[in-house]
Amino acid sequence: MSTIDLNSDIGESFGRWELGDDKAMLAVVTSANIACGFHAGDPSTIARTAGWSVDRGVRIGAQVSYRDLAGFGRRFVDATRTELTDDIVYQIGGLQALTAAAGGHVTYVKPHGALYNTAVHHEEHALAVVDAIAALDPDLALLGLPGSRLLALGEERGLRVVREAFADRGYTPAGTLVPRGEEGALLHDPSTVADRVLRMVTDKIVVAVDGSEIAIDVDSVCVHGDSPAAVAMAVAVRELLTAEGVEVEPFT
Repeated sequence: MSTIDLNSDIGESFGRWELGDDKAMLAVVTSANIACGFHAGDPSTIARTAGWSVDRGVRIGAQVSYRDLAGFGRRFVDATRTELTDDIVYQIGGLQALTAAAGGHVTYVKPHGALYNTAVHHEEHALAVVDAIAALDPDLALLGLPGSRLLALGEERGLRVVREAFADRGYTPAGTLVPRGEEGALLHDPSTVADRVLRMVTDKIVVAVDGSEIAIDVDSVCVHGDSPAAVAMAVAVRELLTAEGVEVEPFT
């Protein structure tokens, strides 16, 4: 039987500003990428989201990013390797403390937004992510894009790497994500997204924006929590996978 993890970016509210339906998403996914305060999230939001995740038995990951609260972490920040390492250690450590207070623990790390995409090819920033994990807790898994420098460097350092696909994001023929704002970057129809994920998991194929087929072999699939149809897409994905005999379970 095929198995797959479903993850989602959650805890991305800030103070009175709310984004996404985290409670509803946590009823569907098996891993929660909780924002750590640098692109979204504040201590109370983080603590509340960690508590909900613990109550649901959902695995908790640190969703680390550039220090870019105004830009939601979607802008490149030209930090040095040391500066970025310190920022990431700070974010993981904060989430670890708030999660421990909720009776749980952090099991993995996933970069967010511009940091995620930059670490696909940027050696120094990929190394900063790896450095932070190795220094703080080398038992933390590292979630990232297959074929990225990030995962290659993580493997070289002895970290457990987890290959990720995106249910609702467009792919270039090179296997990278279509930049937000470009045509085909985002998918919105729950049925289409569910069919796409099923093919990713069972046939190990994803269709790029130009119609070409890309081989893909992943351990986890992300359904973003900040789109209007996010919960509906996650439910459609999980229901179809279950109906087709795919077991949905956490990778940690």
